[in-house]
Amino acid sequence: MSYKLLIINPGSTSTKIGVYEDEKEILEETLRHSSKEIDAFNSIFEQLEFRKSVILNVLKEKNFDINTLDAIVGRGGFLKSIEGGTYAVNEAMLRDLKIGVQGQHAANLGGIIANEIGESLNIPSFIVDPVVVDEMKDVARLSGIPDIDRKSIFHALNQKAVAKRYAKENGKKYEEVNLIVAHMGGGVTVGAHQNGKVIDVNNGLDGDGPFSPERSGGLPSGDLAKLCFSGKYTLAEIQKKINGKGGFVAYLNTNDVRDALKMSQAGDKKAKLIIQAMGYQVAKEIGSCAAVLSGKVDAIILTGGIAYGEAVCNYITSRVKFIADVVIYPGEDELLALAQGGIGVLSGKEQAKVYK
Repeated sequence: MSYKLLIINPGSTSTKIGVYEDEKEILEETLRHSSKEIDAFNSIFEQLEFRKSVILNVLKEKNFDINTLDAIVGRGGFLKSIEGGTYAVNEAMLRDLKIGVQGQHAANLGGIIANEIGESLNIPSFIVDPVVVDEMKDVARLSGIPDIDRKSIFHALNQKAVAKRYAKENGKKYEEVNLIVAHMGGGVTVGAHQNGKVIDVNNGLDGDGPFSPERSGGLPSGDLAKLCFSGKYTLAEIQKKINGKGGFVAYLNTNDVRDALKMSQAGDKKAKLIIQAMGYQVAKEIGSCAAVLSGKVDAIILTGGIAYGEAVCNYITSRVKFIADVVIYPGEDELLALAQGGIGVLSGKEQAKVYK
């Protein structure tokens, strides 16, 4: 039996949607939202009706009959920390998405819109592997200061999708392999995957780990503390330096690695150094994950948009290939990953988890 699903992935200024029949994409659209449209709302939740109507109008324009759908799958948002998997949208989840228990982000609307459309059609709605997936071991949570715990906030959807893809391509189950997955995009997260669980990973949202096109990465603690109390910056300005104006933006005034690569190829020594420094830090993080896995690593996976950059991947590979073979899955096919999660439940291969 085949299943037809609508996939909804809201971003800050766009909403990506897709219609899948099993794993075959039959429609994909990126719906752009102008700053004027977004600025008209005082909160993320207030955008609900606007975003939902845009989705439904586009499907109508494409002559797609929503009554043929079997389920709706939305991108998971900043919920409470949960283990990985596919979750049925329920009242507890809707409440936490609305208030943003771990932060406000457009992704919070994914499950809410999925539920609204699903209820109108009397079909189920799900979310899959949100950024707050937390499977870390207790020993990985200690920071060195009791006031601060290390948090698991990362590119869970894509990391787990490519890890499962690797396992399948090699005739194994995700639960049977140990992998290190480095997602390299606007932020960089590197996870240690042990038998189907991400037992350690850097918090890419708050600046932990390697620096990236827009984020500072882990900073020298003493110097950061002095900067915070220097009187030069507000809390908001410091937070922006960590996430938004750090990394490539701070050094090269661009958040596009392709621009930096062009600068490097044209002989810009600073650009070349910054690119290498990011690769160097990613390699160090991979080495740390190898220690977490006691050296028992089946493969290292490089993924995300930056993985399209051959020079970056070659540099990282040269430093970590002694640990395990390096596999490159460039980009992030989030719509397909969400569809696969929904199909797994509809087909009975996995059971939908309950958010509490």
